[in-house]
Amino acid sequence: MDLDALTGQVAAVSDRYAARHGFVRDDAWYLLKLQEEVGELTQAHLRRTGQARTKGLSAEQVEAGFRAELADVLCHVLLLARHHGVDLAAEVDRKWLVRLSTADGRLPTDGEPAAEGS
Repeated sequence: MDLDALTGQVAAVSDRYAARHGFVRDDAWYLLKLQEEVGELTQAHLRRTGQARTKGLSAEQVEAGFRAELADVLCHVLLLARHHGVDLAAEVDRKWLVRLSTADGRLPTDGEPAAEGS
């Protein structure tokens, strides 16, 4: 998957949606929209793990909802990064993938163990 191409396609969808509904997307909108989607992912996760009501949804619908919310979160991360001019591919390389170049998973320059997920 080409992250830049995906980001461009996601932005095109978002641009159409904003134009159709008259949204002004500023710094706050991008961050708050991501937060909204993370909340929806949380709700889908709770349904999926039996910690929330399914509201009559089948197991397949619950699973599909979880997958859809993961996609929404990813798309809004891409939009937020684009809005702020962040090259996500470069940042993933710098923050995560560089650790693959060392035998112990440490950053090449820090000498401290890499924290999982940090």
